[in-house]
Amino acid sequence: MADKLIIVESPAKANTIKKFLGGSTKVVASMGHIRDLPKSKMGIDIEHDFEPEYINIRGKGDLIKTLKKDAKQAKTVYLATDPDREGEAIAWHLATLLQDEAKNITRVTFNEITKTAVQKAIKQPRDIDINLVDAQQARRVLDRIVGYKISPVLWKKVKRGLSAGRVQSVAVKLIVDREDEIEKFIPEEYWNIYAKLQDKENKKEFEAHFFGKDGKKQEIHSQEEVNEILKNIKNAKYKVTEVKKGERKRTPAPPFTTSTMQQEASRKLGFTLKKTMSIAQGLYEGVKIPEQGTVGLITYMRTDSTRISEEARKVAKEEITKIYGEEYYENRYYKTGKDAQDAHEGIRPTYINIAPDSIRDYLTPDQFKLYRLIYNRFMASQMKPAIFDTMAVTIKANDYDFKANGQNLKFKGFMTLYVEGTDGKEEKDEGMLPELKENQEVDLKELEPKQSFTEPPPRYTEASLVKALEEKGIGRPSTYSPTITTILERRYIEKEQKQLYPTELGKIVNKLLTENFADVINIEFTAKIESQFDEIAEGKEEWKKMIREFYGPFEEELEKVEKELEHVELVEEVSDVQCEKCGRMMVYKYGRYGKFLACPGYPECKNAKPIIETIDVPCPKCGGKVQIKKTRKRRTFYVCENNPESCDYISWNKPKVGEKWNPEEAQEFKKKTEKKTKKKRTKK
Repeated sequence: MADKLIIVESPAKANTIKKFLGGSTKVVASMGHIRDLPKSKMGIDIEHDFEPEYINIRGKGDLIKTLKKDAKQAKTVYLATDPDREGEAIAWHLATLLQDEAKNITRVTFNEITKTAVQKAIKQPRDIDINLVDAQQARRVLDRIVGYKISPVLWKKVKRGLSAGRVQSVAVKLIVDREDEIEKFIPEEYWNIYAKLQDKENKKEFEAHFFGKDGKKQEIHSQEEVNEILKNIKNAKYKVTEVKKGERKRTPAPPFTTSTMQQEASRKLGFTLKKTMSIAQGLYEGVKIPEQGTVGLITYMRTDSTRISEEARKVAKEEITKIYGEEYYENRYYKTGKDAQDAHEGIRPTYINIAPDSIRDYLTPDQFKLYRLIYNRFMASQMKPAIFDTMAVTIKANDYDFKANGQNLKFKGFMTLYVEGTDGKEEKDEGMLPELKENQEVDLKELEPKQSFTEPPPRYTEASLVKALEEKGIGRPSTYSPTITTILERRYIEKEQKQLYPTELGKIVNKLLTENFADVINIEFTAKIESQFDEIAEGKEEWKKMIREFYGPFEEELEKVEKELEHVELVEEVSDVQCEKCGRMMVYKYGRYGKFLACPGYPECKNAKPIIETIDVPCPKCGGKVQIKKTRKRRTFYVCENNPESCDYISWNKPKVGEKWNPEEAQEFKKKTEKKTKKKRTKK
């Protein structure tokens, strides 16, 4: 009989904790949630004040019996599920299930799985925080109501199997709105003039760009304006009129939150949000390291706080001064955002003396990459700023001004270890300008006018979408990954070369929802709901009161929409392709893998076929039409219409006019697809 029974979510976490506790303690895993709302119905009793109808999750019957047996034999049951709202809710469900068997049930939490943290938590148990449980219940209940009430509208008007969700629909709306901006964008012409100049004394060349006239900035919009400026500075002398020297500091980024970790892992490692969270979960729960057993390598990975414990700061200081020297260390504190839940720390290594390279052989390649990213980011956050010498120069050519800027890295500071990514806009080291002095003349080597056009806003990537959701107050750390995963799986959006595009299906669903449920599928409303969840978690609002206030107006809107749409049929887009079986003109439909052609005579005529897209570049081998196709994972490739009968052209890359055919490409394509097929067979 065990004195203590500790229940966690996963076997990995259980294995890590076991080694910190005595032999009279038993550690078991609940394998995640043990109770939930039913899948077959809404499971919310609206008539009885929105009471949730929780049931035991199917397939967990034997596990529940074992947990009850273990609880009966223990003096105290410690519920050590994750230290967030969802973890609190899992603990509450476990307590409800085990209350008849257990003599004493209590709650413990720890932000990191270390001996000190676990033993301290066991000595300081607490009651389940019902406010945190209620905040999670409010989210679950409200999202279930929205999904179950709105989804049938989509089934009737678009197709069965679709789903609507409070946060996922807003995420789709952001992507659709961005695509609309891109499609409506009209590029505007602008010009710049670059002067390649040379210092007469040391012959060092540098570049200056056109600024304006008589100290005022002037924008150039046409070739005519360029010609006028060039005409006015022909044969002009170039004279330095102002030299400003200075120093610029660049400070390190704070330790990771869930959101910033997801963004950086996407930018620097190419990881999807789902992959990042899965790997981070494994690093938190524990990795086997020889002679140390299972070790939890990072603190809890669902957080929007950048706070760091004093103990971690102390160890970071020791490591930084030992490796880099005292001049590289700076004790830094970071402000946590106003909407952040500051219950636990930012994401950092639990054992700062375990450097990534020292355990590389015991981690998978992806675990190593993410651990190194987390480790370096944290260490850099406690280091001195980088220092740049800067120089800004103004040069006069008649009445016109040219500007030149230079900078030189004087002290690397934190940049020795880590530089934050910026979605492709990495800071360039411009290099220092020559030692120029005011009133000196410089020689003109070349004038180069350059035409450019304004560009539309970029499409969202997973990283930039997470950033936008966070900035707008939509969702919380635990929701970003499942939200984006869901809308990709539903085929509302698709991803190509990291960019997120709305599909035709996504556009149709978004149009229907925004036109008919504008108050629910709304950025401000969704952000307001998140704030209300926070108030419930703090005990400032009662969760059922919040649901009541939401449901009244929502039900009215739902009834109104159902009446308005009762006699509205979704008009199917007719194609110019005739059904070869019955002669009707085929219509466009939307399936799991996107748009396809189907006969409108269904069920009498069940003819359906894929839509074949072609490009306006002929096949580099035979001159036939090149078709655009997609793999099951939605990656685009290009194939000749005559493949495989008489032409074997196939390529991942879009062919160009005049491009010569490289037969090795087809072989390479074949090898890659064969490798993937073999891997799948081996797994089976």
